[in-house]
Amino acid sequence: MPHVKHKTEDGPEAGQILWERRDRIFVITIDRPTKYNGFTPAMMHELAEAYTTYEEDRDAWCCVVQANGDNFTAGLHLSEFESVDGHMMPAGTIDPMGLRPPLRTKPVIAAVKGICFTLGIELMLACDIVVAEEGTRFSQLEVKRGIMALGGATIRFVSRAGWGDAMRWLLTGDEFGPDEAKRMHFIQEITPKGQAEARAMELAESIVKQAPLAVQATMENARTYTYAGQQAAVLQFDQIAPRLMRSEDFQEGVASFTERRDADFKGR
Repeated sequence: MPHVKHKTEDGPEAGQILWERRDRIFVITIDRPTKYNGFTPAMMHELAEAYTTYEEDRDAWCCVVQANGDNFTAGLHLSEFESVDGHMMPAGTIDPMGLRPPLRTKPVIAAVKGICFTLGIELMLACDIVVAEEGTRFSQLEVKRGIMALGGATIRFVSRAGWGDAMRWLLTGDEFGPDEAKRMHFIQEITPKGQAEARAMELAESIVKQAPLAVQATMENARTYTYAGQQAAVLQFDQIAPRLMRSEDFQEGVASFTERRDADFKGR
């Protein structure tokens, strides 16, 4: 399948979200570097469209979210959102924040760098794995602007870091670095400058070598545990296991193990 790419017609000053598929890896790029990759309403819509395109592409098995320029994103360009009310995503599209249905079912890795403020943190916390460069600057600074975080930070800060650490950063808006972000389980790896995106692609390459149905089932069950608790997740085993064991990928996994070769999974 040819690469799929999308961009707006208004150029980099207005901002745009680019996306394409590189073999099995779907790459989403935030592209407004002259404005610290600050998001406009149009960019939010395009991001949801990009996530939806990824979800619907059966041949895309993992996604990397990255940004052009020196920074991941400074967050929402607030002056452009003054007239925007309510939910910012088009109806029926995947919510990149993972807060409202429909929810994605496939993995996303974030590669962050430079400034990663407000929306940037919420985007990365909604991903499954986060790689950050040395020197990345994090801040959930909505309280400095007279508003609260509305993209999941009030939930995920507490879930990942606990109440005290969450309030330490949410109520002050202070900046913190990648070491603190890793301590609070916001990010999983720290790379030297200029290497986060390459490392995210390496992780994506590792994921797409696995059976995609098993990867998605793993995410499904872990999400059930997160939202509904251990008993609900355990009860789900009896639904998921037969489904996977009927798949061609399961047969290929067994055969590749027996034959001592790499598996060639098809996602069916």
